[in-house]
Order: sequence, then C-alpha cells, then structure tokens
Amino acid sequence: MKHRILVLGAGYAGAYVAGTLARRLSPADTEITVVNAVPDFVQRLRLHQLAAGQQIGTPKLADVFAGTGILLRLARVTAVDPERQVVAVADAGGGGELGYDTLVYALGSHVADHGVPGAAEHAFNVAARPSALRLRERLDSLDGRAEGGSVLVVGDGLTGIETATEIAESRPGLSVTLVARGELGAPLSAGARRHLRQACDRLGLTVLEHTSVESVEATRVLCADGTALASDATVWTAGFAVSPIAAAGGLEVTENGRIVVDRTMRSVSHPNVYAVGDSVHAIGDNGRPLPMSCASAGYTGMQAIAAIVGRLTGRTIPQTKLEYVANHISLGRRDGILQLVDDQAQAKPKYMGGRKAARIKAAILRTSLWAASHPTFGLPKRKRRLAAAPDTSREHVRREGGRVAA
Repeated sequence: MKHRILVLGAGYAGAYVAGTLARRLSPADTEITVVNAVPDFVQRLRLHQLAAGQQIGTPKLADVFAGTGILLRLARVTAVDPERQVVAVADAGGGGELGYDTLVYALGSHVADHGVPGAAEHAFNVAARPSALRLRERLDSLDGRAEGGSVLVVGDGLTGIETATEIAESRPGLSVTLVARGELGAPLSAGARRHLRQACDRLGLTVLEHTSVESVEATRVLCADGTALASDATVWTAGFAVSPIAAAGGLEVTENGRIVVDRTMRSVSHPNVYAVGDSVHAIGDNGRPLPMSCASAGYTGMQAIAAIVGRLTGRTIPQTKLEYVANHISLGRRDGILQLVDDQAQAKPKYMGGRKAARIKAAILRTSLWAASHPTFGLPKRKRRLAAAPDTSREHVRREGGRVAA
C-alpha cells in the first residue's frame, strides 16, 4: 500500500511542498493529495494591488500540478483528527473524510478583527481574493462619483502600509487615510521612517498616529478618544489569525492557535503531522519565532520537505536555514523600502528606498510566484524509493529528541 501524503492548503508553502515532494519521492511508493478550497493559486502578497485596480495572475492549480501525479481535491477542510489520521472536508458533493500517513498542514491565516465591534460586518480586507475583489468593486463605485470618496485603512503593519499607499497611488481621486495605533513605521530605522513619511506626503496619504479604533460602522469609524472618522470604505489590516482547526483537533498549539513543532517542522504532539507557513510556530535560528511571511513560508517549507524525504527514505535529515533577514515594503509601483534586520529582529541603521527597492520587491514577488507555481523546476529528477515504514512511535520520537502527546 502506498504511503499517503496529504497536504492541506495550496498557498505559497503548500503548493511548493506538495510539488517538491512529488518530484523527490517515487510514485511507486507514495500518493500525494492536495486539498484546497479554490481551484486557483492565489498571489496573496499582491492582493492589495488587485484591490487597488491592477491585474494579477491566478494560475490554475490543475496546471501547477500537471505532470506531477498529485491528486487535487477542491474542498474546504472542516476538521483534523490526528488520532484517527483523517481529515474531514466539505465540497459541492457533501464532502467526507480523507485518510493520511503523513499530513502537511499549510492552511495559512485569515484577517483578525480582534473582536472589534463591526469590523467583520462593515470593513473590507485584502487577506483573500474574494474580499479583495469586493474592495475593488467598492473603490470603483467611489471613483465613479463626482465628489470622490474617503478610504480609511486601519492598521499600520506592512499590509496596511502597502494597501494604503497602493490605493493612494492607483486612485488619486480618493481621499486615503492610514490609521496607525502607534508611530508610523516604528519597527523601521530612522532613515526608513523618514522615507515612508515622505512617500505618504507625496501620495497625498493622510496618517493618523497613536489612534486606536473602538468600533467600525457602515460609514464611519469610532476611535478610543471619541473621534468619529467618516469613511466610505474601511479596510481592516490590523493583523492575521490562524484557523482553530488545528487546536480543535488536539494538536499542540500556541495561545494564538499556531502549531508547535520541532526543528524539522514536525508537530511535537503528533509525529506524522508537519506544519508550514503561517500555521506553524517555528523557532528561527535567532531563537525567536518566525513571523507570518512569505519568507517564513519558504524556509519552513524547505525544512519540512527535507525532514519528510529524509524520514521516509531512511536518510539523514539536514537542517535548512530558518532566518528572517529583512522587511520588503512596496509603496505603490515606483517606490519601496528594503529594511535589513539583525539577528535580534531589530532594524539595522541602513536601508534601501526608492525605485531600486521597488524593483527588488517586484522581483521577490515574481520569484515567489514562480517557485510556488513551478515547484518541480530545477530539482533532481531521481525519485527516491521509500525505506521500511517510518517509525512514528512515541519511543522512537523521544529518541529523536521530540515530544508527543501523553
């Protein structure tokens, strides 16, 4: 019987892991299935551009996995049962259960409203393609009005900055305001913060610092100091959260629901489950948790691949890099910031800004798309045969230095 590898999610991490495993493991021994809710590969890193009115590619997953032997199941994951080694899914036909021998959990993250009243009901977001398209439709309607309209972007993290600057550049007829809970660009170096402020001024982007949002209504936002900000379109970019599915299934997770893993991305409570991307709580080489990011998706994905192939084929498992070296921020299409960070995740004094930084960010996006949508390109063609059935018993995992549930 073939070893069943089930990959949940086909974002940047999931698509890359699935395709690479298909290239490196023999189909005579393994069967790889990918479960994803939609038929397209979504360029999540560019959804703020889609909302602003630009066209971005959406490769079909059937084309991405063509020729790999991967089975694609279009369905929504509803539950994980690691004790029975099954995953419950729902689709147009009603769904069912999928069994596995090795599970790769790559369900990513979604927008977090932090319990702010009205945020889920009245705010737009750019965390998923349907929500980005809804925002785009709303912005189109505002652009069509003689008096224009006001757009309020809540959240001054990287997503908030990129979304606000992209909308301001692409739709100069709209009044765009960025609401920052603290100082704008606080994690950046002094020079990068100055560059960011200059970019906001150039784009006509209003910034409200040290402002906390208490609630969101259909046409305004209420702040903690009693201020009411009029808004024709409120965009919520104040953080991300992961699905509760892992926690509900009994996997060991952090307080925010991310799966706790060892250095090889293997669940510390269930040794035949691996987690990658935004869903994983992985400790980087600097001793700090890796942030939710495309870079982290790549590093955790590469380590999970190395571990799965190594364990299934009886080979040594290498430790790949788990690092975070820079923040890349787009400020519209012609400007950007490249901020290097040290091994303590603090901004280094030097930074790169302007068109060159924008070109580097664009190149990173192209590379990320290529790596995810061509996961088998450039890899050795030799497919590894599996060794004897991998030992995932509690005693064996303890000998490897891992932990399992009692």
